[in-house]
Amino acid sequence: MTVTIKNETDIAHMRIACRLASELLDYITPHVVAGVSTGELDRLCHNYMVDVQKTVPATLGYQPPGYPPYPKSCCISVNDVICHGVPSDEKILKNGDIANIDVTVITPAGYFGDTSRMFIVGEPSIMAKRLCAITYECMWKGIAQIKEGATLGDIGAAIAEHAHKNSMSVVREYCGHGIGQVFHEDPQVLHYGIRGQGMVLKAGMIFTVEPMINAGKRDLRTMNDGWTVKTKDRSLSAQWEHTVLVTPTGYEVLTLSAGYPALPDFIAASA
Repeated sequence: MTVTIKNETDIAHMRIACRLASELLDYITPHVVAGVSTGELDRLCHNYMVDVQKTVPATLGYQPPGYPPYPKSCCISVNDVICHGVPSDEKILKNGDIANIDVTVITPAGYFGDTSRMFIVGEPSIMAKRLCAITYECMWKGIAQIKEGATLGDIGAAIAEHAHKNSMSVVREYCGHGIGQVFHEDPQVLHYGIRGQGMVLKAGMIFTVEPMINAGKRDLRTMNDGWTVKTKDRSLSAQWEHTVLVTPTGYEVLTLSAGYPALPDFIAASA
């Protein structure tokens, strides 16, 4: 495993890329309403990236080994879709839906900014609202572990402990990843683990923390499009994602913007 330690130039570029990704989600937020199709949301995201930000949608045409080319400019995963939901004009959001919108931009300088948020359409069920909140806390519980000398196992353990304490499950087949001038690079950041185990963190590492939490069991199934992943028991699933820099004194969350949701109390208090 080769992990790229970013220099000051890389870090400066990543701050720009990640801020742009978060600002894209700020832009799309008022459009996530009942009656809109996920295909329309994808077009809005695409046009904002290309025409306003002058960035490139990283997912459009992306083809990792064993997958077909991804056909859209973002992933939109609704209700029981865990991840990689492919936007469609046939998929219309309705009152009570929850949706994850996952975006990755590539700047003209060639740096990737990657982030996702949960969106609630209208009035959600108690379970849907709770799942989104617990998943948000899980992400931040993991991020709070990040500092030079900590381990990847510390991050995963904090996430899984909080999910399990709240009777929810952690998807194990997908994980966070290193990122910079490459979309997905080492290290793999698991959302479960054992404290004190795994790679030791060093200042200059940049990676995503993006737990996928299910209201039911963690088992999944992949749809015929080769991308869309759903919960096997059809329970709701949620995900939040930040890109984070390891600093000599702790961490810096790079994917924050003016419209980002309020931080959890336990993060705000420590800040």
